[in-house]
Amino acid sequence: MAKERPRLRAPRVADPPRIVLLDPEIPQNTGNIARLAAALQCPLHLVGRLGFSIDEKAVRRAGLDYWPLVDLHRHLDMAHFRHAHPDSRLRLFSAVGAKSYLEARYEPGDALLFGCESVGLPDALLAEHPGEVYGIPTIGGVRSLNLANAASIVVYEAFRQLGAFDAAALDG
Repeated sequence: MAKERPRLRAPRVADPPRIVLLDPEIPQNTGNIARLAAALQCPLHLVGRLGFSIDEKAVRRAGLDYWPLVDLHRHLDMAHFRHAHPDSRLRLFSAVGAKSYLEARYEPGDALLFGCESVGLPDALLAEHPGEVYGIPTIGGVRSLNLANAASIVVYEAFRQLGAFDAAALDG
């Protein structure tokens, strides 16, 4: 049996950002994002239609043994999410965002909103929040990043800004 090696750990964030996925379509992306949410102990909100099942049997079959560690919330639509979390500031992430995710100032409890894989966030939603739409810069000719990769980049930056990854706070 292999000896357990220490892992680098960060302190828990008192009011972590919420990862919000609107109409996610691909189960593997949502599974990866759920693992991210479990690793950082931040809530995962699935809003609208899902392109897959998240019942216990489907999750177990997919090998998502960390699923019980996810603080999971389901919402019928964005209105339902906003009603449940009226004080969460929305930060929208889109391939058409004109500002970099690095320009955003993340605060405790922010709602980090990502759209579905095929079409992203609806134009009407983007138009409602023009000052809060951010993108992740790319260099090559790729239209956008994979949803799970984009969520990881943004969420880790939010946690960094919230002080979770200050060198003095890490426990390794």
